Amino acid sequence: MRRARVLVVSCCLAANCVVSAFAASGNQKDQTTKVVFTAPVEIPGRVLPAGSYLFTLVPGDPEHNLVQVWTADRQHLIATDLTVPDYTLHPAGNTTLKFDMTKYSAEPDALRAWFYPGDEFGHEFVYSEDRAKDIASRSGRSVLAMSNELAANITKPATSAREASVIAMEKATVEAITPSGQPVDKSRAFESMTQGAPPVPVTPH
Repeated sequence: MRRARVLVVSCCLAANCVVSAFAASGNQKDQTTKVVFTAPVEIPGRVLPAGSYLFTLVPGDPEHNLVQVWTADRQHLIATDLTVPDYTLHPAGNTTLKFDMTKYSAEPDALRAWFYPGDEFGHEFVYSEDRAKDIASRSGRSVLAMSNELAANITKPATSAREASVIAMEKATVEAITPSGQPVDKSRAFESMTQGAPPVPVTPH
């Protein structure tokens, strides 16, 4: 399977994933971002086939911890994902995506975090416990997780932060799953993310 190449609303290279990008306009209010994947990518609740998608924040969420993934025409909701704020010392002027890259070519890379242009705090995605164990094992890095039961809400319809499924996820206990499959405090996941080179800009193709 080819490594995931990504076309997003602005150009940037995530240090732990091969990506390319082109500039376009976004909506700052809900952080609407158009993303084009040229290979399958895993997000919480789904594996996205290659194609175009929209990332947005859930309406009415004051904490901005809920991210929705839509079809490119915004007609069909694919997932509503719980995230945890991920701080960066060097906000980029462009959208940044970070991935947990698999060691096995037959598996898609898993989306780890999304940073909107200029924001110090990005969105680190929370996976189901079972998927987090698998991703952590194959990538060698800790992955944020919530219970499988609560993660079942990811693919339920949700139009606002007041939906019962969304409220249930927001109350979830979030831990980090290590590559050995052990749950630890979620701050450990962020420690592992600081290792390696920071994202750098790339020239659009």
